Amino acid sequence: MFIGTIDEKDATGAIADIYASEASVLGFVMEGTKCWTALPHIAPMVEHLLHAARNNFSLGLVSWRLITLIAAKQIPSSYCSHVYAKLLISDLGSKDKVLAIQHDFRSAGLAAKTVAMLAYAEQVARDASLITEGDIESLRRHGFSDREIADIAFCASYRTFMSRYFDAVGAMPEATWLDPDPDFRAAMTVGKPV
Repeated sequence: MFIGTIDEKDATGAIADIYASEASVLGFVMEGTKCWTALPHIAPMVEHLLHAARNNFSLGLVSWRLITLIAAKQIPSSYCSHVYAKLLISDLGSKDKVLAIQHDFRSAGLAAKTVAMLAYAEQVARDASLITEGDIESLRRHGFSDREIADIAFCASYRTFMSRYFDAVGAMPEATWLDPDPDFRAAMTVGKPV
């Protein structure tokens, strides 16, 4: 990490609560969480926003993770690509499936509705200024409600915000997230080398 953050032993109040909560789930505190403590007045709000958005995401956790993986590739964020690839291996049951989706989700055997969702998320992460009302109508034709479309847009936009901050302050993925397979690891290293 390029900047100073609050060490776990020095954390108090809301920061200590954030650290304890994450450590209870993962067994450690991620650099992506620690890096926000350089802004201790912002860190609790960022944490709250993440949990409020993800816990109320209308399309479910796997879709949140798929959108994040595709957005991470566009940003490009190696940190988020590795973390979400690892989580998706558990969700989808196969490294090959995750690799195929990350390589080209359009030809990875996904349902047409899922492909439409990811194509929209990809464009949001790449350049949202190019999205038109026609893109939204296409999503509606695939069966997405306006709430779901807003959730997709939020998830992809949120990832661009988070990932750019992580890279800007030097947060790196923990060894837990790095797959031992060198080919898989290389494919998920879409930005900063890990």
